[in-house]
Formats: sequence, C-alpha cells, structure tokens
Amino acid sequence: MREEHRKVTLASWPTPLEPAPRLAQALGLGPDDLWIKRDDLIGLGGGGNKVRKLEWTCGQALAEGARTLVTSGAPQSNHARLTAAAGARLGMDVVLVLAGEPTGTAAGNLALDGLLGARIVWAGAVDGAGLATVLDRVVAQLRERNAAPALIPFGGSSPLGALGYVDGGRELLAQAPDLATAVVALGSGGTMAGLVRALGEDRVLGVHCGAVADPGHTLGLLLKELYAPSPAPRRPRLRLDQVGAGYSSLTDPVAEAILLAARTEGLVLDPVYTGRAMAGLVAAVREGDIRRGDRTVFVHTGGLPGLFGHEEALRRAGEVLSDRTV
Repeated sequence: MREEHRKVTLASWPTPLEPAPRLAQALGLGPDDLWIKRDDLIGLGGGGNKVRKLEWTCGQALAEGARTLVTSGAPQSNHARLTAAAGARLGMDVVLVLAGEPTGTAAGNLALDGLLGARIVWAGAVDGAGLATVLDRVVAQLRERNAAPALIPFGGSSPLGALGYVDGGRELLAQAPDLATAVVALGSGGTMAGLVRALGEDRVLGVHCGAVADPGHTLGLLLKELYAPSPAPRRPRLRLDQVGAGYSSLTDPVAEAILLAARTEGLVLDPVYTGRAMAGLVAAVREGDIRRGDRTVFVHTGGLPGLFGHEEALRRAGEVLSDRTV
C-alpha cells in the first residue's frame, strides 16, 4: 500500500512522550509506569490524532487531482475540524456534512470549522445511513460543478488513513521499547487498527467511545486490510463499558477521570474520546488488566475543542469551580 499512495506532511514528528508520575500514583501504579503520548500537541488546527490519517488521505486526494475535501461527522467532530485545517494548509476547499441542525451559536469544534474556512452542510436528524446518503449527494453536486471533490472517510478511518497510526505506533515503540500497553480511544477504528498493526494486539487496549454501532466489526475490517495477505488478529483488547447512554453522554466515571487527569497532571481531556479512554484505563488498573511495574502509555488523541461544545461537561466544570470558590 505504501508504494501505491502518496503522503503529505502536515505536522512535525515525533510527538512527545511525557511521564505522568502523579496520575500513576493516584491509580496505584509505580511513578515511572505511566506515560502520555502527546498527539494532542500536533500543531495543525488545534491538534489531535486525525492529522496522522489526513497525511495519507489528503496525499492521495492531491495525487488524484482533487481540489475539494469532503467529509462527514457529528457536529463536534474533531476529524471534521482537522480536515478543515488540512484543507487550509493545502489550499483546498473543504465541505463538511454534519448530522443535525444549526444551533445558531457556534461553539467548540464548530467555531473552528468556520474559522478555518470550511462550508457546512447540515444533514438533519439522520442515522449513519442517512448521513452517508446526504454525503453522496453533496459529492455528486460538487462533481457536477467541476469542484473535483475527494471523499475523506468518516473519522479518517480507512486502511489508507490507518497507515498514519502504523507510523505512529512505530514512533511510539522507538520512544518506549519496553511498552506493555498503549491505551487509546476507539472511535471510528483507524487509530487503534494502525497501533495494533505496529505494536501487536496484546499491547493495545482500545476503549469504545460510541462512534460506531459495532466497534469489533469495524476494527476487524480495518485489520483485515492492514494485515493482508496475512491473517489479522481475531481478539484485540477492547473495553465496551464506558459509553453509558450513548456517544454524547457524560457518565460519572468519565467525569471523574477527566477531573483526576486535570488535578494530577494538568492534563485536559475531552468528554467523548480521551475522557472515556482515561476512564477505561482507570477501570483496567482496578481490574488488574494493567499492572504495577509495566510500562503503560496513554495515547492522548486530542479533542480539547469538543469540551467547549459539550453542555453537560461545561455544566459539571462550573459546579466543580463553584465548590472550590473561597
């Protein structure tokens, strides 16, 4: 696959690997056991894991002569925001097809989408299939206008996009050769799939965030392509217990994990992805799946702007602030 596709450079590598001794001790791990892979510090468009995928998918789009990037997602999609940023960096137009209706006031990722120059098409209250239908219609309209569109997959997660985290996993392994477990949010699947391909299934723990209905199936399809023609792993490590009532809900364990990371390390997480991944890490330590003495890396995939577009997370933050007012 690498010989057939082009890649563009959208950031500076490697991202830092930083110790988290106070958080480690709060969890009952040794002070040198827990480290943070800072993919939130990728510079483009506010940072985050999607940049690694976009280097491959945008490279292919440019190679095919595209002038417009088109992708889809939820209203607070980090992938949509970073696609807009990649388009600005590369001099391409960007159209974002988002589920839902305009709210009148842009916040979080939506505010950055506009700042970065993307045009938003609201798909209304649709499920995944409905969103795909609107997306196809938008792409067809752009072709009719000779806008040369390229469709960037949901979450950037395709076998091509996942190569970004094959690269990222090898980068991490060079920084932490004694790695036992990398903990990462599992959204559309490409980040975890790439890490599994680079590190092996036993060293990656994915925490389901509710972005897809069947994370095991979604991940399995990506792994099949990444491992071909060899057999793909059949039992990747997954936690499915942190979604709560759904993708946009904020559970008590996730809120507590966000607060713990902030208070021990000054580390800011978002309520949908990294907050759930941290809650999964906390649960894995409590249950003995992650043990004292083993090198554990939390892959910080970014998403900070989403915090400012999440009403429940902001309400809870306000309550914590009120409780500490002197």
